[in-house]
Amino acid sequence: MIRKAILTAAGLGTRLLPMTKELPKEMLPIFMRDADGVLVLKPLLQVLFEQLYVFGVREFYFVVGRGKRSIEDHFTPDWDYVAKLESRGRHELASMLRSFYEMVEDSVIVWVNQPMPKGFGHAVYMARALVGSEPFFVCAGDTYIISENNGFLRRMVEAYLRGGADAVLLLQEVSDPRQYGVAVVEGVENGVYRVLRVVEKPREPPSRHAIMPYYIFNPVLMEVLDGLEAGVGGEIQLTDAIQRLIDTGKEVRAVLLHSDEIRLDVGTPETYWEALKLSYEYWTGVRK
Repeated sequence: MIRKAILTAAGLGTRLLPMTKELPKEMLPIFMRDADGVLVLKPLLQVLFEQLYVFGVREFYFVVGRGKRSIEDHFTPDWDYVAKLESRGRHELASMLRSFYEMVEDSVIVWVNQPMPKGFGHAVYMARALVGSEPFFVCAGDTYIISENNGFLRRMVEAYLRGGADAVLLLQEVSDPRQYGVAVVEGVENGVYRVLRVVEKPREPPSRHAIMPYYIFNPVLMEVLDGLEAGVGGEIQLTDAIQRLIDTGKEVRAVLLHSDEIRLDVGTPETYWEALKLSYEYWTGVRK
């Protein structure tokens, strides 16, 4: 079981301004159902945290930057508020918060500062002193995947453990992958692929396999990120580090999202609207 995860939430969220001037995009809400089946709005980053917690992760390294204090506040239990809800008879709401706070208190949570937003790869590198010798998840804090029984996470872990991989990527076949990192793969076994090449935001994509921001890495990744030069957009790209792994003979594997697994992305106004729409439809069965 993989017990560590790096969650990146240090980006400026400029594509969602002015909403994200004070509220980090990772705290934008999506629809969920609580343990009692009540439809609620939860910050996407909380939903991601709870997904990983349920899957067995217990050490969380949140990479944040300036203006992200509301994230730390949200992940700091406020038991007085729970008691106030109870005293006012809001037992369902109190129960929902209590469940979240118990997960937080049962976890090791470390806040890692990224003073300047220098790219996804740089954000991950900021947590290099914390991962030790264990494999770890890397997840972008603005993306969540609805998957029955966290099936895609199970497939990723199985691909990591069975194949002696140094990294496992999550891929989705999309019609226009130019805005993503893109992977060229070959089949290995039972839905597991070997990654032959990756490229960040290519003008002419070599495949339709877009890289989704859920990863498993061996700590060797941090050695590769050390000294990695800036790539696309003048930023240190995680995709470039993955290509370096491939170039040095490391085993990089991948699994695909299934058609019934739903990706929610809050990175732009359009994708956030889609995330709200899809999460509402999924949990209510009502198409808008």
